[in-house]
Amino acid sequence: MKKVGTKAPVFKAPDQDGVVRSLKDYAGKWVILYFYPKDDTPGCTKEACGFRDGFAKYKRAGIEIIGVSVDSVKKHVKFVEKYSLPFTLLSDEDKKIVEAYGVWGEKKFMGRTYMGTNRVSYLINPEGKIAKVYDKVKPEDHADEVLADVKGLSKK
Repeated sequence: MKKVGTKAPVFKAPDQDGVVRSLKDYAGKWVILYFYPKDDTPGCTKEACGFRDGFAKYKRAGIEIIGVSVDSVKKHVKFVEKYSLPFTLLSDEDKKIVEAYGVWGEKKFMGRTYMGTNRVSYLINPEGKIAKVYDKVKPEDHADEVLADVKGLSKK
């Protein structure tokens, strides 16, 4: 996992529309880069809908929201349409972004161990540095938590 104060790893990946996005596209802006395990699962849906519901507040605060999973562009399209998600979802099928940020790892569920994306978010400041790492994300509260943190950090 990356640490606060370090330069955020750059990336390039297609979004839900097939447009290749890069971290450089967001230079000079606050970015919440949130990693989630899988489209259209209960926790991931709660987290995405939390960001959707707070989207206007994020826009007013100048914060870009980017979700990342290893799901395909096609799955992202369905997820975005089903829940009217107004922000970018990146498809990281080759796992380059999840590995660069250290969120791909061993997981356990119902006695089974497997490799997958851990639910971790990175708040990246306008200079491209990691301002905060969220490694204990509660999907239903996360969007509000991030917004409050950006407001606090912006005043410093």
